[in-house]
Amino acid sequence: MTRSFLLLVTLLISTLCWGQQGSIVGKVLDKKTGEAVIGATVVVEGTTQAAPVEVDGSYELKLPAGTYNILMTYISYKPARFAGVVVTAGQKTTLNGTMEENTTELKEVTVTGQKQTGTEVALIQDLRKSEVVVSGMSNDQIVKTLDRDAAEVVKRIPGVTIQNNNFIVIRGLAERYNTVMLNDALTPSAEVDTRSFSFDILPSSVIDRVLIFKSGSPELPGEFGGGVVKVYTKNSVLDNSSSLTVSGWARSGTTFKGGYQESNPSRTDWLGFDSGDRQLPGNVGEATGPLRNQWTPTISKANPDLRVSLGLNRRFEVGSAYISNVTSVSYSNTREQYQQLRQRAGAYDSLEKKYPLQYSYNDTRSLTAVRLGVIHNWQVRLNDRNRIELRNFLNQYGTDEVINRSGVDKIEQQERNDHALHYQSRTIYSGQLQGTHDLGATGRSTVTWMGGYNHVYRDEPDYSRYRSIRPEESTRPFYVVVPNGANPFDASRFFSELKENTYTGSGQWEQRLRGRDTTQANEYKLRAGFYAERKERSYGQRYFSYMKSNERVFDARPDRDAILTQPIDRIFAPENLDPVNGFRLDEGRGNESYNAENTLLAGYVGMVAPVSDKLNFSGGVRLEHNRRFLSNADEPNLYKEIRTIPLPSLNATYNFNLRSMLRLGGSISVNRPEFREIAPRSITYFDFANNAVITGNPDLRTATIYNSDLRYEFYPTKAEMLSVGVFYKQFRNAIEQTTQSVGTSQLYLTYQNAARAYDLGVEVEARKTFAEISGNAFLQRMGVVLNASLIRSRVNLAETAENMGFALFDRPLQGQAPYVVNTGLFYQDDDRKWQVSAQYNVVGQRLSFVGDQTQNYSVIEMPRHVVDLALTKGFGKHLQLRAGMQDAFNQRFRYYYDLNRDGKITDEEPRVSFNNYLRGRYSTLGLTYNF
Repeated sequence: MTRSFLLLVTLLISTLCWGQQGSIVGKVLDKKTGEAVIGATVVVEGTTQAAPVEVDGSYELKLPAGTYNILMTYISYKPARFAGVVVTAGQKTTLNGTMEENTTELKEVTVTGQKQTGTEVALIQDLRKSEVVVSGMSNDQIVKTLDRDAAEVVKRIPGVTIQNNNFIVIRGLAERYNTVMLNDALTPSAEVDTRSFSFDILPSSVIDRVLIFKSGSPELPGEFGGGVVKVYTKNSVLDNSSSLTVSGWARSGTTFKGGYQESNPSRTDWLGFDSGDRQLPGNVGEATGPLRNQWTPTISKANPDLRVSLGLNRRFEVGSAYISNVTSVSYSNTREQYQQLRQRAGAYDSLEKKYPLQYSYNDTRSLTAVRLGVIHNWQVRLNDRNRIELRNFLNQYGTDEVINRSGVDKIEQQERNDHALHYQSRTIYSGQLQGTHDLGATGRSTVTWMGGYNHVYRDEPDYSRYRSIRPEESTRPFYVVVPNGANPFDASRFFSELKENTYTGSGQWEQRLRGRDTTQANEYKLRAGFYAERKERSYGQRYFSYMKSNERVFDARPDRDAILTQPIDRIFAPENLDPVNGFRLDEGRGNESYNAENTLLAGYVGMVAPVSDKLNFSGGVRLEHNRRFLSNADEPNLYKEIRTIPLPSLNATYNFNLRSMLRLGGSISVNRPEFREIAPRSITYFDFANNAVITGNPDLRTATIYNSDLRYEFYPTKAEMLSVGVFYKQFRNAIEQTTQSVGTSQLYLTYQNAARAYDLGVEVEARKTFAEISGNAFLQRMGVVLNASLIRSRVNLAETAENMGFALFDRPLQGQAPYVVNTGLFYQDDDRKWQVSAQYNVVGQRLSFVGDQTQNYSVIEMPRHVVDLALTKGFGKHLQLRAGMQDAFNQRFRYYYDLNRDGKITDEEPRVSFNNYLRGRYSTLGLTYNF
């Protein structure tokens, strides 16, 4: 026993002595310039114990107590040796060194490896080396949060906000002004009325990094206003791995509550698409037809949300070829239900000194969403000079929305009890095959090429809605409104289908020329390339109304009221569908459809010129030729635009030193109308949720945007940065969604050009760790991310007869917020496998849509203070526990009418709610197992 005890004590003392490390610290500088030798290595001579030199030249090499010979090395520099350096336990020994360039010209050195692009260090280095103004977010930062999809990820980036939970707004410019690329290919839009990629369809688990380019260059698409968003999915791995994540989510006010509403589901709703039960029967004509007689939802208890993701990473080596595969399958089934207050304000009553309400409704909205996503990416590195990548993304997304509306229509003096069942599914596939090849004996020529295909299918089967009324303050039963003529508002069934195919191809040649020396950073670069895109869309919609077969005969029936006050599925039961004295089914306005196509051909030339150690220029010109057509059966040439537009750009970078720089960028870009925006005015869409009718405007013109940026960047270390920038944008023919006065209480939305507009702002971003601020071990594991934007925009509409009545001056752009603030505090303890984060976000007041000076007021979305909390704890090598809460403050979503038309909501003015609701806190608990 004594021997064992002594052995245990000896081992413990030896372990403690070994654990008492010291360290060698200092800086490695260039002997001639005094700048840091970034990338140098400080190594114990004859061993593999080493430490890298950071951006500021500092290093720290932790070693057990003892005496060492130290070597400082870097390519193109003479090694620096230091003998007999003493390391004392628990102390830091300072050793500064200078290195002298080796005057012997180096032969080309090739370093072969697999670059990891999803780390925070890699992202910051990409931002620092970029030729344009760019912001971004890495996978390292994404995994520290509970962000579920790309929409939640990108809102953490400076100047970026999310509208309607899925559409991106950059620098205060609405989603239509931002171009989104998935793995360097333009993304499709599954929205009928919106030109935007829905970010909520892309799960965060598959994102490698997100970059937002805010200044133009010849290689980037010429159609952008706020920025070009590039989302990269994971496609390369170093090791084989598998992971399974299962999490349950609960929303306060919804989960475990009874009374949850769902439309009558089909057999495949759990997979995100309709099995065909809701589809329009092929034999429905202009008389009685066999539409399913289902109008009311099923009632159940809301179960917790379920989210599951499976990740598979594999690598192979076949001869000299390196092959990697990333496969991810994700599934989610979510529910939410909440109450909404919807009102509409009338003209100011000077006698009553108030804005009378035209209606005031309380909506119960239930939304069930199912998403199934698959990522399947391959990368083949044939050798050091040739790489081929294949990326595939498939998303199936189905939503089941149920709305029950009650309240008072003040104009008609009626109480309302309306219902709508709205199911829709979206199928999106995006695939790209891309190659990168270094040519020639020196490898100074690089050719890249890409071929892509996108497919979108959006199905909106059997959008049913009906209205039931009774006199205001009456105790009579509600009766269903059966229209005398077909319309999409009363007792109607709506069907729509969208199909879109996009084919893309691009290629680029880059020639690198020797600059002032042999280093790659000082090479001149010549670039030339092309981009081709062909997009084809077909869209069709039909609606059917239940009408009185013979109004005079039906209204004279003694049982008229008894029929109309019955449950709606009994009113339109088969026995009541009588073409003589019952009900009939009529189609409104026939088959409303359009076909559209767009062909874009672009070519560009550009150059990168590092004219000195401090000054670098890049730029060129992009020429875009675009042909856009839209037609329907009645008008074969409804819209036609053929334009060739030169789009020059110039960027300059001035390096004060290796850690700080100043960027300047200028470019011209365009913004083209979307297909739906130029669709004929006869194709109207009734949005029951917002009680609005949406129409197109074939007279829209392409907008031109003049962009300028100035930004200062400072990089204290490889993982830290600070930037301050200003930007200015001038618009010609800016496109906005506006209201349209039609002489009714119904809200009509359309699109129009603003003659002139501008957007001016300031952006600040900081990423900082606490490692150098304090010696405290707890604080050294913490870091902070902060970004904020202050933005001002103004619009001037042309004083035409069509625009008379609109607010012509001193109005922000639609969707523009005057300020955006994002901040996050992160704690990471790799030894104990703890990861904790707290993030905060707030967006200033912004216009949801633009009103006029007659019947319609603008609607302004109010700020919400959002706090998200996340915690991750690892157990062993394989298991992780994740817990957290999103929207911990659970503040209301508030949309108010701008009654005094000054572009803002103040405490002094009365408030009438266009929409007001509370979604609830969202909490999660989940497990991840890494095989």
